[in-house]
Amino acid sequence: MQGLNKDATLRLIRLGLSEDFAHGPDATTEATIDADVQLTAALVPRQDGVVAGLDAARWTFNEVSPAITVDIHAVDGDAAAPGDHLATVSGPARAILSAERTALNLLTYASGIATHTNEWTQALAGTHARVRDSRKTLPGYRDLAKYAVRCGGGVNHRMSLGDAVLIKDNHVASVGSVAEAYRRTTATFPHLPREVEVDNLTQLEEVLAFTPDLVMLDNFGVEGTREAVDKRNAMSPATKLESSGGLTLSDAREYAETGVDYLAVGALTHSVRVLDIGLDAI
Repeated sequence: MQGLNKDATLRLIRLGLSEDFAHGPDATTEATIDADVQLTAALVPRQDGVVAGLDAARWTFNEVSPAITVDIHAVDGDAAAPGDHLATVSGPARAILSAERTALNLLTYASGIATHTNEWTQALAGTHARVRDSRKTLPGYRDLAKYAVRCGGGVNHRMSLGDAVLIKDNHVASVGSVAEAYRRTTATFPHLPREVEVDNLTQLEEVLAFTPDLVMLDNFGVEGTREAVDKRNAMSPATKLESSGGLTLSDAREYAETGVDYLAVGALTHSVRVLDIGLDAI
C-alpha cells in the first residue's frame, strides 16, 4: 500500500497549528503547567474501528516540539478496540497538550474514513468488486483522506483532474456525442486511463464500441447493472465497470454480485464520522 505523503500532510498540520496558535500560545496550558513538567500519554480509542493516520499524529507532535517522542504501537489499517494503546507520547507537557487537538483531529478523521471504508470492504468480501472513493474531499485533505481509504481496504479513484480522463454528461453535451468526446480525449491525452459515464444501456453500447478502460454506470439499478455486465462481457470484456449513485451498505453486496468491478462511494470521504480517539495521561 502506498504510504502517506509527508509533504502534503505537513502542509495540513501546519495549517491546523496556525489556526490553533493564531492568537498566541496555549493560554490555559501556559498558565497551569510549569515549563519543566514532563508528560507521558497514550493515544487510546474509545470505540472499535480501523486506525489510520498514526504518522500524521506523530508528525504533528514533532512539529510542535522535536523534544516529543512518539512510539507507535500499531500499524495503519489495524483493527483498534477501546483501551488499546495505539501510540505513546512523551516529552514536555506544554508542547504535548498544545499539539493534542491538531494531532487528534487528523488521526480521528483518517481513522473514521478507514473504519467506514472497511465496513464496505467487509460487505463486498468474497466478491470480485472493490469499493472506490471520489474527489469529494475537503481542500487540503485529499491525500490523507484517500490514504485512509486504502487503509480501510478500498481503492482510490483519480487523485486530481490530470491523472485520468473522466468523460461525463456535460462534456458530452458540449461536443455533441460520446464518440466525439472520446475521440478528443484520446487525441489530446492518449497516455491517460479513460473512464466514461453512462446513464442507460443504449449509451453503454455506444461507449463499449471504443473499448474504454472503464465505464461508470450512473444510477443503474441492480437489474440494469446485471444487464450492463452482460453487455460488457459480450462487447468489451477488458473494460471495467463501476457502479455509482445512491449506493448503500445494505445493497452493496447485491450490486457486487452482478459482476461489476467497482462500487463508487463518495460518502467514504464527504460524510466522515470520526473514530473517537483520545490522549490519556499514563
